[in-house]
Amino acid sequence: MIDRIKQTRLATWARGWLVPTLLRRRTFGTAFVTSLLAVLYFGFIASDRYVSEAHIIIQHTDLGTDNSINLSSLLGTSGASRTDQLFLRDHLLSIDMLKKLDAKLNLRTHYSDWHHDPVSRMWFEDASMEWFHSYYRSRVSVELDDYNGILVIKAQAYDSETAHAIATMLVKEGEHFMNAMSHELAREQVAFLEKQVASMSERTLQARQVVVQYQNQEGLASPQETAENFASIINRLEGQRTDLQTRRATMLGYLMPDNSNIIDLNLQIAAVEKQIIREQRRLASPDGKTLNRTVEEFQRLQMNAEFVQDVYKTTLVALEKGRVEATRTLKKVSILQSPSEPQYPLEPRRIYNIIVFVLSTLLIAGIVHLLAAIIRDHKD
Repeated sequence: MIDRIKQTRLATWARGWLVPTLLRRRTFGTAFVTSLLAVLYFGFIASDRYVSEAHIIIQHTDLGTDNSINLSSLLGTSGASRTDQLFLRDHLLSIDMLKKLDAKLNLRTHYSDWHHDPVSRMWFEDASMEWFHSYYRSRVSVELDDYNGILVIKAQAYDSETAHAIATMLVKEGEHFMNAMSHELAREQVAFLEKQVASMSERTLQARQVVVQYQNQEGLASPQETAENFASIINRLEGQRTDLQTRRATMLGYLMPDNSNIIDLNLQIAAVEKQIIREQRRLASPDGKTLNRTVEEFQRLQMNAEFVQDVYKTTLVALEKGRVEATRTLKKVSILQSPSEPQYPLEPRRIYNIIVFVLSTLLIAGIVHLLAAIIRDHKD
């Protein structure tokens, strides 16, 4: 009975003090061993990685929209939009870009070289494209500085030459990509404008032919001028009638109405009035096809022809501008800082990584120790 009581006390003591003590010692021992391994790895085993850095911005070289031709409109540049910068960033980090880099620089062999430490290098040279792309994004970064509008390119490699070659190719391919995308859009616009020019040319010709046919049909080269001539004739006739009426009124002051002179004036006035009525009916009348309707129809046809011709001219100007833009540099990648040629390996940051790893390990060990103490207190 006494032995059983001693065994029970021993088991309780082991659970209450010995096990947490061993757990605490094992926890901090594990933390110590892990930290020691981290010091050995970052201090002596980790391979040096060189970092090449470049700063670029995107500038538009669009022609000015002002109709006046000046040097600033021909050579003017403007800052790129955030969308262009994000497009370029996505392309530089894409699988397509990785394939170009690998084809020229043989990145698979470089990153998977067994001479480098197994933790930082790519384990297999024939790794899948998805794995290779994931590793590439861990070694190449393209960050956008929203405040300054600058793209910061950083490329890591196990030697200075490769890092510099990667950053240089990213800058060149980035400019080529932006211009290729703009040129493709410009070529599509040119193809569309060429179709529009052909269509508008045909419409312009047809509209001019309709005007000519109408002139031939009416026998008038310019109905507007003809109408103006008729109006001037009517004005002159009305002036003559006024003069004749004035003369008749004057002669009636000293002659009888049946006087031959008065009768002659009456005949002249009647003839002029008939001529005025006849000319007015030719110019405007409620029935029949008069000259004013001819003028209105001619003006409508001519206005339509002029409108079509103006649209044709505008389309021609747009086509010529599109052809120029399809061949020139539309977006220029300006280099604020050329890809650097690193002389000292910035990665891995050995002291920084050791300090952060040790502190993190001790923090985790402390949390585990605290949990063990809480469990022990609850058992008591």
